[in-house]
Amino acid sequence: MKVGIAGITGKFARRLLTHLLDVGDDSLTIKGYCRNPSKLPESLKSSPNPEIIEGTAFDQDAIATFVQGCDVVVCCYLGDDKLMVDGQKLLIDACESANVPRYVASDWALDYTKLKLGELFPKDPMIHIKNYLDTKTKVAGVHILIGGFMEPIFSPFFNIVDVQTNTFRYWGDGNEIMEGTTYDDAAKYTAKVVLDSEAKGVLKFVGGRATIQEIAKSYEKVYGTPVTLENRGSLEDLYKTMHDKRTKSPQDIYSYMSLFFYYYWVNGQTFVGPELDNARYPDVKAVDWEGFMKSWSQEQIGTSYFALNM
Repeated sequence: MKVGIAGITGKFARRLLTHLLDVGDDSLTIKGYCRNPSKLPESLKSSPNPEIIEGTAFDQDAIATFVQGCDVVVCCYLGDDKLMVDGQKLLIDACESANVPRYVASDWALDYTKLKLGELFPKDPMIHIKNYLDTKTKVAGVHILIGGFMEPIFSPFFNIVDVQTNTFRYWGDGNEIMEGTTYDDAAKYTAKVVLDSEAKGVLKFVGGRATIQEIAKSYEKVYGTPVTLENRGSLEDLYKTMHDKRTKSPQDIYSYMSLFFYYYWVNGQTFVGPELDNARYPDVKAVDWEGFMKSWSQEQIGTSYFALNM
């Protein structure tokens, strides 16, 4: 099998590549596509796999060379709407022209198929791309949904967990479920999907489903530290707050983007589960929220998201 990974220098793509190489299958060959091959770790650059094709997301000739002969192409792009929509469409068109059987879209998200355009605006590109893939006749779309990534929850981006004061801030009544999967487990599932030629359409994998109160109790259990729970308002309050902030300062996207993610993460609209595809690959033992915390010290868990770049 020949696997193409577009955006191979990204943090998720590098994990995917590592898990594919761990298979140890001599018949598996990997082609990578990126702007700057020097960003690949030395341990990966020294391997005969992958073959690297250098080019931009809008270099049609280089993209055509990259997808040629691939049995599946995985898009690991992460960027603005132009990259995520127009860049992916170029990749998809190239796959269609080259008769590539499957295209794994850059998803790894909440179940955006239940959203209308404009609701959770950072996920609008995924809706556009799924609709675009549905029009193709030669290349089949593959969409991997994992809930939310666990690592950012403990980072300053969400401002949910303050590891300095052991405070958990939340909206709602605290009993709303949060579905989460680590980057590494998502990459493990993606590697399985990539190698499974029958895996097509929407596939759903989740490491853990727990409420913020349950996550806080696990934090106390794992670190032996009392937690303070701080309620910031109802989900209705959150909805109003996030839209007010966006209306007031639309260019200051980081002042409200995390609030949009939080709202649609817990309001029940975008749940990936409870019916999942985890059992399709039983040898992947995904960790739940408590298992994730056990893999990090209390001092380091707040930086677990940033450590992904290493």
